[in-house]
Amino acid sequence: MKKNMGSADKGVRIVIALVIAALTYFNVIEGTLAYVLMAFALIFLLTSFISFCPLYLPLGINTCKKK
Repeated sequence: MKKNMGSADKGVRIVIALVIAALTYFNVIEGTLAYVLMAFALIFLLTSFISFCPLYLPLGINTCKKK
């Protein structure tokens, strides 16, 4: 897998995931919406840590700095 995510993109995804986790923890969001958003948060964290987003491939997006 070739990296296709830059550091700003990874940072934004991590912040969004943490906000979703906090909202769920403090019961601001509940039920099905909480489960769906937590699934997205986990996907955001996973893609941030591996610096690769599979959805970027067909869309032709690459936020990683060119070397």
